[in-house]
Amino acid sequence: QVQLVESGGGLVQPGGSLRLSCAASEPIFRIYAMGWYRQAPGKERELVARGTSGSTSYADSVDDRFSVSRDNASHTVYLQMNSLKPEDTAVYYCNADLVSGSDHYVGLWGQGTQVTVSS
Repeated sequence: QVQLVESGGGLVQPGGSLRLSCAASEPIFRIYAMGWYRQAPGKERELVARGTSGSTSYADSVDDRFSVSRDNASHTVYLQMNSLKPEDTAVYYCNADLVSGSDHYVGLWGQGTQVTVSS
């Protein structure tokens, strides 16, 4: 059973940066799609960024500030967050559609990592 594990969250001042990681617990044969979502207190989970092997799209609220990258060798996807704002405070989750071994996982979620932007 493949698991996604997020890390890298924490407390940062407005204008600061964080890089979140989403690592798979098993070798990945293929990633069909990978996304980052976030959920702030009292709000619904929202899409931050989502991409396939060809391209990544971003929510308007984070475009030009956030970027997604991937390290295939370590089966890890990153979310680089720059110029952070208090409204970016949320629990951040990664989500993936992927193949590991002979198993195809659709809508696999990590446990989330807390990001707090505050002075």
